[in-house]
Amino acid sequence: MSRLGFKSMVYQDGACLGELDTIPVSNSNFQFPNNEIRISHTSPKSERCHPLSVLQTLSSCSVRCKLESSLPSEQQPLLLTLHASCFYELKTAVVMLGDEEMHLVALPSKQKKFPCFWCYTVAPCGLYNSCLGMLNLRCLAIVFDLDETLIVANTMKSFEDRIEQLKGWISRESDPVRLSGMSAELKRYMEDRAVLKHFSEYDCVMESGKVLKVQLEEVPPLSDNCEQIFRPVVRLQEKNIVLTRIIPENRDTSVLVRLRPAWEDLRSYLTAKGRKRFEVYVCTMAERDYALEMWRLLDPEAHLINPKQLSNRVVCVKSDLANINGGCANDSLGATST
Repeated sequence: MSRLGFKSMVYQDGACLGELDTIPVSNSNFQFPNNEIRISHTSPKSERCHPLSVLQTLSSCSVRCKLESSLPSEQQPLLLTLHASCFYELKTAVVMLGDEEMHLVALPSKQKKFPCFWCYTVAPCGLYNSCLGMLNLRCLAIVFDLDETLIVANTMKSFEDRIEQLKGWISRESDPVRLSGMSAELKRYMEDRAVLKHFSEYDCVMESGKVLKVQLEEVPPLSDNCEQIFRPVVRLQEKNIVLTRIIPENRDTSVLVRLRPAWEDLRSYLTAKGRKRFEVYVCTMAERDYALEMWRLLDPEAHLINPKQLSNRVVCVKSDLANINGGCANDSLGATST
């Protein structure tokens, strides 16, 4: 141990860059494993904020330690090059510590000839890059739910369950106002069920006396190895209704989807003036095939999420709560689980 702290060797891409003294800070006795600082990579360039500002916001604790060199810079040219690159390009050197990232922020030293870094930990991995990307693009993240938020979707089974439930409520209701509201809802569900039944059996629907046949819509593949899929779809634009089939060859997976009336306005706002205002994510308890298809119906031109990003941007989570999605189409599509 030197007079400043523990000496640690610095490595990057298998090469030794030099040595730095790890200087403890108050309330922290951090020490690098085996006194080795192994740099995995450097972060992207920050275009708007100094990395120190970003890390002081993201890190769950203050600076973990400081690194300084007790050797003149001419004796450690590779280390000086790393420091200069990070300092002038507003990047950080990243050390992986299990599930955390240790970011080394290049700062000016009191003695200009000696490199100096402040170290911050960030978890989970990738959080710093994600936030930096949003800052560079001048946009924030927005997370959408699907069922009962952006859409209301039903299969034949969920329609029948809901209709039976409403009939039971109506038989026990005495308040005329509530009775009128439930009767109107029952009528709409029965009409929607009839439309879905016709779509499921005949691959078409009747609308204003006209027969609207299904159109086969290609599903963007998630990778080059994915099988090409075409789903039968009917879009009733004026009613904000879309009919689709999650598994094209299985008619029991036919779904009637009602899009929220203001969705088109919101989508236009999110992409106004040719640039994205938000980085869009989807988090849902639905099965993955179902979730991806619902998002495709909401964003058919892929303006909000690039098809190459769908695997990471559409997140399906599970819940231990029973019947959490009661009344939703996803309940009836267990066969679509991947």
